[in-house]
Amino acid sequence: QVQLQESGPGLVKPSQTLSLTCTVSGGSITTNYYYWSWIRQPPGKGLEWMGAIGYSGSTYYSPSLRSRTSISRDTSKNQFTLQLSSVTPEDTAVYYCARGGTEFVDYGLGLQGYDYWGQGTQVTGSS
Repeated sequence: QVQLQESGPGLVKPSQTLSLTCTVSGGSITTNYYYWSWIRQPPGKGLEWMGAIGYSGSTYYSPSLRSRTSISRDTSKNQFTLQLSSVTPEDTAVYYCARGGTEFVDYGLGLQGYDYWGQGTQVTGSS
């Protein structure tokens, strides 16, 4: 059973950088053909795919967030990390990490094709 757990600060001041870590257990982030995504849901809105890092370390980003987003990994800790720069109150959301398989690619790198999700963590962009 794969488990994902998000961690990081719940409050980020405007203009600062949000940094979240997803710790994975029960499976390796380097296992072939799995992709590890960050997804968020602002209050009252739908899910938004932010980006992913693949089993080989390749990264993929939403065009709308590409300029502010960086995803990296630490294979020794079986973790992957999201950094979102220049935070505004509009970045307030519940942030999720999730594992996608080949279906994730088949569906075009977005909100479909996931088999495991973290429970989510609330992040508020506010002074």
